[in-house]
Amino acid sequence: MSGIFLGTPAAAVASLAAFCDVEDVELVITQPDRRSGRGPGRTASPIKVAAEQFGLRVAQPGSGEELLDVISAIRPDLALVVAYGRILRPDVLSLVPYGFLNVHFSLLPRWRGAAPVERAIASGDENTGVTLMKIDEGLDTGPILGEIATPIGPRETGGSLTARLSFLGAALVDQTLPDYVNGRRRPVPQLATGGTHAAKLSKDEARLTSAWDVAHAERAVRAFAPRPGAWLRTADGDLKIHAARIAAMPTTRAQIEIANGVVSAGFQDGSLELLTVQPPGKSPQEATEWMNGRRGMPLAFSPDDG
Repeated sequence: MSGIFLGTPAAAVASLAAFCDVEDVELVITQPDRRSGRGPGRTASPIKVAAEQFGLRVAQPGSGEELLDVISAIRPDLALVVAYGRILRPDVLSLVPYGFLNVHFSLLPRWRGAAPVERAIASGDENTGVTLMKIDEGLDTGPILGEIATPIGPRETGGSLTARLSFLGAALVDQTLPDYVNGRRRPVPQLATGGTHAAKLSKDEARLTSAWDVAHAERAVRAFAPRPGAWLRTADGDLKIHAARIAAMPTTRAQIEIANGVVSAGFQDGSLELLTVQPPGKSPQEATEWMNGRRGMPLAFSPDDG
């Protein structure tokens, strides 16, 4: 049975490798190379790099019409999609007899959409997982072939959890695809209730304010690491927070202070101990190093969303 793979980021590489183990992959489709910095050079996606290392053919259509033409020329039996970065049109979906299957990084119908991992952490979910589903015309609404659940660790970030789920997704491909193509496993509809939307992340929503409760702030720091990165608006400019934890001692609300070697930011019901920060125009550094450079002077941050 012939297959094609559609994906772009590093989190899709493990599933590509698993797909190669169970199917004859004729083509890998990924997003066009992106401009790197301000120079003329362009950077290939992690999937393009991996596919070329695996000796696979790569296509990089730049539009929906180009994608349709590429797949029409091959007419594969099966397609696997992992974070490709483009919604597939109905005329594309109709080209593949066994359908387009998607490795989605949540337990559907919980967190349909672009940022399921980050939304799960930010919302305080205790568990998440990966789902293998058959793509339909809705947004992550198709029938399910299988899933693997896993707890969310108390220190996991958006980046570290995504990496862990990428390997669970590959395991799910290994476990599930052979039975599906041999007719021993059929997709079942998703639950009619419990669906939530994982909207694309924005920098604005990653801004912490002192109106938040401290548990919400701590989850946001983890959820938005590494992208888009949690931050505080201060008189010295926007201060990015790379790592933090709930502090044992309180701090003045809407202030960043240092006491007994601990740098803390005050929120509505407690304080967040800042561990790694990044001042404007500088590299990430330990919060104590940054505060010592300011001679320990307290710094206010915006107390609300205004």
